[in-house]
Amino acid sequence: MLKQQIAGSCHRRADARRVSQGPARRRLAPCRVAAPAHTSSSVATFDGFVDYIHGLQKNILSAAEDLENGERKFVIDRWERDANNPNAGYGITCVLEDGKVLEKAAANISVVRGTLSAQRAMAMSSRGRSSIDPKGGQPYAAAAMSLVFHSAHPLIPTLRADVRLFQVGDEAWYGGGCDLTPNYLDVADAQSFHRYWKDVCDKYKPDLYTELKDWCDRYFYIPARKEHRGIGGLFFDDMATAEAGCDVEAFVREVGDGILPCWLPIVARHRDQPFTEQQRQWQLLRRGRYIEFNLLYDRGIKFGLDGGRIESIMVSAPPLIAWKYNVVPQQGSPEEEMMKVLQQPRTWA
Repeated sequence: MLKQQIAGSCHRRADARRVSQGPARRRLAPCRVAAPAHTSSSVATFDGFVDYIHGLQKNILSAAEDLENGERKFVIDRWERDANNPNAGYGITCVLEDGKVLEKAAANISVVRGTLSAQRAMAMSSRGRSSIDPKGGQPYAAAAMSLVFHSAHPLIPTLRADVRLFQVGDEAWYGGGCDLTPNYLDVADAQSFHRYWKDVCDKYKPDLYTELKDWCDRYFYIPARKEHRGIGGLFFDDMATAEAGCDVEAFVREVGDGILPCWLPIVARHRDQPFTEQQRQWQLLRRGRYIEFNLLYDRGIKFGLDGGRIESIMVSAPPLIAWKYNVVPQQGSPEEEMMKVLQQPRTWA
């Protein structure tokens, strides 16, 4: 079980002091909306995935609160996509703030149905989806669980991950991934993170890790800066079993189940280490790059801004950010070492 894996990795502080408990968590029961006219098989696939992400979100919230020794709780905000149309879908946005480990953590679900706009349809069609009418107008269903954890500690990397399903008619495509954005390079962290995901990928296809790692490096790139956002991980989109040559739904579920177990050992190694104000300021500067990528290049955010809920879309933003003019790290410094890796990705596993 995910929670059992997580519990074994959590490192508790003995001297934690009591702070506000926050609002009590409401029970996250799966909620369904009426299905469009798909076959029974496609409906079962979609509803089964919705049930899965509800359980995944619940386990992640519990494990994240354990990191804070129960002293910080998630605010849980359930929203309806269209109050006048109960079939349009819903979301559950969950946010924890001002923790000792998690300065800001968000783990969100969205389950939506609608009609493809011409813009969305054209984007999908351009990626080789011949069943998509580029003029739009086809009904679709989409479900996703996404997560961004921003640490209060400069030596604990930001974690981003998601799993998602997009369905049009009887065709379904999966997407997702998990990637790491450190402020300082720790080779052991990078190697353990990438080895974890290579082991997962190797169960499904020999070259899958290399394919998805390269995809991640290409996607999380900031052309204006000529640097990558982080040290990568996995990224994939528009995957179907027939094309991928492996059980994509099973793989996506294993990615979801591994989101926290791949990261918690890194947290345990660094959470009690001292850090300087200089390191904190560098963390804030690197967060500036994080938000630059999100606003300028991230396809998911652009997709969401086309009629999406702005608070749930922007919840991934870091809580504090700094920009300074023309920052150049000192030669031979840990900051310069980090920048060299961001400018030229390495092979870690």
